[in-house]
Amino acid sequence: MTLAHARTDAGARRRTSSGARRGPRSRLVSAFWFTLPFVLLLAVWAVAVEVTGTPMRIFPQVTDVAAALREMTVSGDLARHLGASLRRVAVGAAIAVVTALPFGIALGASPKLAAFFAPLLRFSVALAGIAWIPIATLWLGYTDSAVIFIVWNAMFFALAYNAMLGVQRIPIELLRAARSMGTGRVRMFWEVLLPGALPSVVTGLRIGLGYGWRGLVAAEIIASSAGLGYALFLAQKSFDTDVVIAAMAIIGVLWLLMDRLILAPLERRTVERWGMKTVAT
Repeated sequence: MTLAHARTDAGARRRTSSGARRGPRSRLVSAFWFTLPFVLLLAVWAVAVEVTGTPMRIFPQVTDVAAALREMTVSGDLARHLGASLRRVAVGAAIAVVTALPFGIALGASPKLAAFFAPLLRFSVALAGIAWIPIATLWLGYTDSAVIFIVWNAMFFALAYNAMLGVQRIPIELLRAARSMGTGRVRMFWEVLLPGALPSVVTGLRIGLGYGWRGLVAAEIIASSAGLGYALFLAQKSFDTDVVIAAMAIIGVLWLLMDRLILAPLERRTVERWGMKTVAT
């Protein structure tokens, strides 16, 4: 029996009950409460700038930012910067997943390796990403490779650490059952260790992408000629505060959409699939 067989029934029951609870009305209510703070923020922003008469160079009006967004879209700058940033995130994230998962799962499967590397992982999480930008530019120059390295570096340690924790949380009975059936190392990895670690891995992916996104923006400000971070840098140099705020809004909204539409549902379905007790929100 594999871990997948052991948890399928519980996961299916959980998905059925969860789907029954969340109808169209519930989703509308959830969407309303999710967007309400942003609507209120825009209203307060518009009123505050209007009442105080703040000049645009200090802080622009909502309509000024909307006009800047429209101009960036029409000129093609938005598509160019957005495409560059998304491509770098995708490449860096893919490399991080491919390199971090085997390493983290190997640590989780070996108590001696875990005891040796766990302090180094905790230490590296604090330095990952932005702190490596000077080294990345020295090694790789002001290139796409330096930015992708920063994204990979920011994600790797969070992914590896969560993969290690995920393996360590697999019930010992399942591991013993797999070993008693003569499961080889390859099958043990694909059918027991990786599925058992998936809930923690997906949580680590959600956390790591947040780190990677921040690292991306910082690296693009310093080591790039395109991207959302570079757009911020150019706007700051020319004192275009409306473009600065517009770029900041794009960065925030894009990450919010990635998290809510892709990462959070992926985490929730993974947790439900493997019969865990907690559900991502």
